[in-house]
Amino acid sequence: MSEPSLPSPRLRLRVSPTAESVLRAGHPWLFSESIRDQNRSGILGELAVIYDRQDRFLAFGLYDPGSPIRVRILHRGRPATLDAAWWERRLRDSLERRVGLFDEQTTGYRAIHGENDGWPGLVLDRYDSAWVLKLYTAAWLPRLGEVSALFRTALQPRALVLRLSRNIQDIARDQFRLTEGVLADGADASMEPATSSAALRRQRFLESGLSFEADLLQGQKTGFFLDQRENRRRVEAVASGREVLNAFSFSGGFSLYAARGGAHAVTDLDISEHALESARRNFALNSTHSAVAQCRHRLIQADAFAWLEQNRDARFDLIILDPPSLARREAERAAAIQAYGRLATSALRTLRDRGILVAASCSAHVSATEFYGAVTEALRRTGRPYHELARTGHPPDHWWTFPEAEYLKCLYVALV
Repeated sequence: MSEPSLPSPRLRLRVSPTAESVLRAGHPWLFSESIRDQNRSGILGELAVIYDRQDRFLAFGLYDPGSPIRVRILHRGRPATLDAAWWERRLRDSLERRVGLFDEQTTGYRAIHGENDGWPGLVLDRYDSAWVLKLYTAAWLPRLGEVSALFRTALQPRALVLRLSRNIQDIARDQFRLTEGVLADGADASMEPATSSAALRRQRFLESGLSFEADLLQGQKTGFFLDQRENRRRVEAVASGREVLNAFSFSGGFSLYAARGGAHAVTDLDISEHALESARRNFALNSTHSAVAQCRHRLIQADAFAWLEQNRDARFDLIILDPPSLARREAERAAAIQAYGRLATSALRTLRDRGILVAASCSAHVSATEFYGAVTEALRRTGRPYHELARTGHPPDHWWTFPEAEYLKCLYVALV
């Protein structure tokens, strides 16, 4: 993979002593305020080489002059040559970490999990024969053609879809003439009729033997919440004979697992009509499973917070609370903790004796301790005896290697 057209000499940075220690410890971000010296202005996407106070090589990474995270670290330790073979090894390492995790009954999973796999600000998800490449930093945009060519050669996808985080969509459009869509050859993303048909808005894949559809072009995240797979399996294991409420249900993943697990009835509750329609289709896709066909499936379009507060007489045996992130920035953390507590309190009012509450959080700004504390405090206030069944985190294809990457936590409690 070649460098973008750059001025010379090579961009060289020196950083603060604290940043040196942090980078040596494995953190993948260098913030702008930690840079003490650089030999020239940097260009978006170029390779920045970082040296320590003794002028020894420390690390290199992708430079982004417009971001507080000025450099996304690709490599640290001994000097290395960033050539095609290096990129091929990096991709192979990511794929080999997933070997043995999935069989032919699961064809949807994360193949590259950003910084944690050595691809900072980039994720790659598989949905059967189609793949989604999502970028969270503009530093990858000058290299998109070569990155996509590497993925095509190694993976042979039927389609490779480009998704962009909101913070880089304007840069992609204005500076690189890129929009979200199916990647054509090279760095261009274009909605070609042959590959951007309605099939990619309803791309089918398997998860634990269940069939799902994902909207790869406009769906949330890369089209589906792949990170909740292990929790969905846990829900299936405790659903037999229960009446289930899946709040913030999205496309009904938890509900479908619960139905296959023998739930008597399942209610999907979501504010989005589109999400509920997707849940209905996913149930229809799996109607050949006898347990799914026998499970009564109800759809309710409403705000989950308001519905739980207004329907205190409703009763369920198993409630799943999986809201979207309630704290997208640090300033929202305190309000999010309170919201998790209110949500758990409302759900517990409708949970029958010996019922199970499954409460999840995907807010990175809320720590596991804070989240579990909010839910257990809600349990304490009810005065109802309970015991914990499990606390879970990330699935193995979404592993995390630095604190900011830890976002997913889930608590299982049973009333007694």
